[in-house]
Amino acid sequence: MNSNMEETTTLPLNISDVNKPMIFTNRLHMLLHSIALCFLFYYRLCYFFQSRATPPLLLPWILVFLSEIILSFIWILGQAYRWNPISRTVFPQRLPEDQKLPHIDVFICTADPTKEPTIDVMNILLSAMALDYPPDKLHLYVSDDGGSAVTLNGMRVAWKFARWWIPFCTRYRIRCRCPKAYFSSQESDDDFGGDMEFVAHRKMIKEKYEVFKEDMLRFREDEVHSGDATGITSQNHASIIEVIQEDSRDEIEPVNLPSLVYVSREKKPSHPHHFKAGALNALYRISAVMSNSPYILVLDCDMFCSEPDSVRQALCFHLDPKLSPSLAYVQFPQKFHNISKNDIYDSQHRSAYKVLWQDMSIITAYSLLGTELEPQQQFGASNKLIKSLKQQNFTPDLMNDGKALPDEETLLLASCNYETNTKWGQEIGFLYGTVCEDVHTGFMLNCNGWNSVFCDPSKPQFLGNSTTNLNELLIQGTRWGSGLLDIGSSRFCPLIYGPQRMSLLQSLCVAELTYFPLYCLPLWCFAIVPQLCLLYGFSLCPKVSDPFFFIFLFIFLSSLTKHLVEVLTTGGTFRKWIIEQRIWMMKSVTCHFYGLLDATLKKLGLREGSFMPTNKVEDHEQTMLYQMDKYDFRTSKMFLVPMVAIIIFNMSCFFGGIYRVASVGNWNSMFMQLLLPCYVIVVNYPIIEGLIRKDKGSISTSVIILSNFLVIIIHFILSPLLI
Repeated sequence: MNSNMEETTTLPLNISDVNKPMIFTNRLHMLLHSIALCFLFYYRLCYFFQSRATPPLLLPWILVFLSEIILSFIWILGQAYRWNPISRTVFPQRLPEDQKLPHIDVFICTADPTKEPTIDVMNILLSAMALDYPPDKLHLYVSDDGGSAVTLNGMRVAWKFARWWIPFCTRYRIRCRCPKAYFSSQESDDDFGGDMEFVAHRKMIKEKYEVFKEDMLRFREDEVHSGDATGITSQNHASIIEVIQEDSRDEIEPVNLPSLVYVSREKKPSHPHHFKAGALNALYRISAVMSNSPYILVLDCDMFCSEPDSVRQALCFHLDPKLSPSLAYVQFPQKFHNISKNDIYDSQHRSAYKVLWQDMSIITAYSLLGTELEPQQQFGASNKLIKSLKQQNFTPDLMNDGKALPDEETLLLASCNYETNTKWGQEIGFLYGTVCEDVHTGFMLNCNGWNSVFCDPSKPQFLGNSTTNLNELLIQGTRWGSGLLDIGSSRFCPLIYGPQRMSLLQSLCVAELTYFPLYCLPLWCFAIVPQLCLLYGFSLCPKVSDPFFFIFLFIFLSSLTKHLVEVLTTGGTFRKWIIEQRIWMMKSVTCHFYGLLDATLKKLGLREGSFMPTNKVEDHEQTMLYQMDKYDFRTSKMFLVPMVAIIIFNMSCFFGGIYRVASVGNWNSMFMQLLLPCYVIVVNYPIIEGLIRKDKGSISTSVIILSNFLVIIIHFILSPLLI
């Protein structure tokens, strides 16, 4: 690797640009907002030391004060992202020639062919096989945690189609190399629109793609009709490893393709399998004895390579001699191709990928040197694995033996007992203990002295399918919320474990990510407590005539304005800003709250960890509502009832509060508490719309009844406790 770097051109492979105007704006906002928060805390604390004729409302005041402290705490953590914004540019054309490029292993994980359609997974696989990279240096591994014959057959069929698809992409320099995405768009044909040879070739490839799809669908139907009498299930099956080597000599002239390996690790109900992290570690071990590439590309099963040079862009950092000695991974933002114009579910996560820092590993290189224990105590009993880890230039011959089925020692690496009494998942590989294994592993790599790079090119390098319905959005949010809080409440707490091993700013960034679900606590408080006090005429905010009123108003407007500026400067609109505010509220009072509850129960030993894959099957009815910018409220009552109840509660308090204020005439002291429910109602008007809509995605009568019942409970049970 060092010789490769020495022979590269002296021109830099990448450059970094610091956004100085944004740094000034961000730090000025931090200063002013922090000063305002200090005044707010002073005002709240003074309340407890004031003498008054009537007994003070301590409980509501304390709850609101604690909520403001939590909001301020998360805000302070989030400022670490904005302290020094940097953008990066790469120059893949300056990389060494192909024969000097390193080998790359590509990992793709799937678990359920029902929720993760095999045809879509195979399209991801084909996009990776067709990358603009030397095929003899590209090795693809698909982990099938479901042990499904449908997935294995899909890989065999995909291998046959790849012998036609890859030469077509190479010959005509096709940019989008995912067949499904390519054939659904005509953009890539502009350069060859009048070339009859190209038109004929494209037609032939499309016909073969249709046959490719039909073969997989037919096999799946046969599997469903035949059933399974073996007793093998997704949670109970032996390890299977197969090198895909279909003979297609009669179809086309020989084509040099990347190597392709199917892996289904052994699973037993009595053994923990550690979800995706366990699957990735199994691939890591198996790839070490089959291809032993120094770099790994990890793809989600719904995330295809949208640019053929995406690997080369990452190598612009890994082959940079100034970065490579301590560079663990390069991360690209997740972007999606199925997003509507207005993106009503905030599925593209603009704030996270355009402003904040994400820690999902895309390309990873681990250091396995300097260990203190015996190799077997860390990596297990496989001599082949230990040999591959110790020898940097070790090249396994198993891939070149022409064997479709690897030997017993390779199968052992995928067994459920292999990791017993080793450091896998604890100190080595992808770490266990949370369903957010990417965040946990990235954080620990940074703590161990490794650096990481976030690269966001103008053209998206990877495109995927995002959630486009409320149900999957909230299920996914619950899983993420629970997993992030697992990290934040563990011994690897970023605020305690991080500062001793990494920079303070890095620690604060990871801490904000792990504690972000705690927004649920202050949002539940601000959705109920000030509104109840409004109904009963108790003020929790300064009077309009009080100088502190402008402090409260400044903090409120400062937060909203800063968010709006960030949305507009990253290509968003005013409507997008409203949508992000709405989704933040919806997720906070539902999935983040349930994620906190789930993490708490796991911490107390009252619940075991679980992982439910996001349903990636396209529903045409849901898609139609999404494209019409209508929320589909066909989700669980546990999600929907709290949202609807909060809106009904705020509406009743708002109109009741206006009536009371108009009768008593205390607008001066109640203005802020009238502003809050008004803000909640205006931002969440689609929920009100869902109450009166008549389509299938509207809010059901049973949800409305339960929500009103919950509102009654809040009014008549919580009121005596708070007031």
